[in-house]
Amino acid sequence: MSDQTRAYAAQAPDSGLAPWQYEPRAPRPDDVSIEILYCGVCHTDIHFVENDWGMTEYPVVPGHEIVGRVTGVGRDVKNYKEGDLVGVGCLVDSCRECACCEDGLEQYCTGGNVPTYNGKDRYDGSTTYGGYSEHIRVAERFVVRIPEKLDPAAAAPILCAGITTYSPLRYVDVQPGDRVGVVGMGGLGHMGIKFAKAMGAEVTLFTRSEAKVEEARRNGAHNVVISADDEQMAAAAGSLDYILDTVPVEHDLNPYMSCLDVDGAYLLVGQLTPVNPPLDVGQMIFTRRALIGSLIGGLPETQEVLDFCADNDISCDIEMLDIRNINEAYERMKKGDVRYRFVIDMKTLRQA
Repeated sequence: MSDQTRAYAAQAPDSGLAPWQYEPRAPRPDDVSIEILYCGVCHTDIHFVENDWGMTEYPVVPGHEIVGRVTGVGRDVKNYKEGDLVGVGCLVDSCRECACCEDGLEQYCTGGNVPTYNGKDRYDGSTTYGGYSEHIRVAERFVVRIPEKLDPAAAAPILCAGITTYSPLRYVDVQPGDRVGVVGMGGLGHMGIKFAKAMGAEVTLFTRSEAKVEEARRNGAHNVVISADDEQMAAAAGSLDYILDTVPVEHDLNPYMSCLDVDGAYLLVGQLTPVNPPLDVGQMIFTRRALIGSLIGGLPETQEVLDFCADNDISCDIEMLDIRNINEAYERMKKGDVRYRFVIDMKTLRQA
């Protein structure tokens, strides 16, 4: 990796993204150096660029759906070599010592994990910069192998959108014949449909848009419920074992919760804000329904989802993006105008 890495960064909440260069941290014995080929664009990137959550430190280089080629390894690296096709997701480090880390649940690290961007390196305190860049240097433990069968560009969003929806379905152990509902069909939701179907479930999509009915069926949904239609919602009451809610903004959970059967589980992965209106816990108590939150996945499970996608011919629906158009892409994402994930071709960064 050269002394300077070219990237796209935001310098302030209203600056947008523009070319920038930074000096990467010094290499370590367990590091894998990666030339980035593709990087998915996640809605979280927008939140950080615009400081929606009040925690951004500028300049910020987003991107945590990274696929690239190994260009070098440290002396302690055992599993990767130059030329390997690899991925990096939402984390680049953790304490590696707590019970969660020992169980391969680095996303719940009690010692404090390190996000791929806008984080602080545990060793030298430097800022972490993400995948909207030429290169990245990551500890071997936080690198995954991209199966040869997968299209590298379409594999990139699996490292966030994919693992975010796969992990809760695996946690509740979805089995053939289970009835799974998915709320919302964006970058996360369309992957949730594909995973649930591949696990053998009967899949129902909840959407407010009539225009998504046929798309949902093409992605594998057996049933589609228009959530704005009171009659359709009433007909779905008590009909599902699990609901995977992927909607990233504040919304009413109660109508969907009523669609769970006794002992059903509501899996919440999209909304990070308080629940408003309040949840009617009475309908949960009288039917022993559960509300479960879930955050991405650990490194073993991230490798598992990539292998699952390869084995079941699953990929993310993507639109390739020239990084010079990233600010326009953000505006389109805010309007829901992408089917279903932008992926940056990093050749365009070098052209920029």
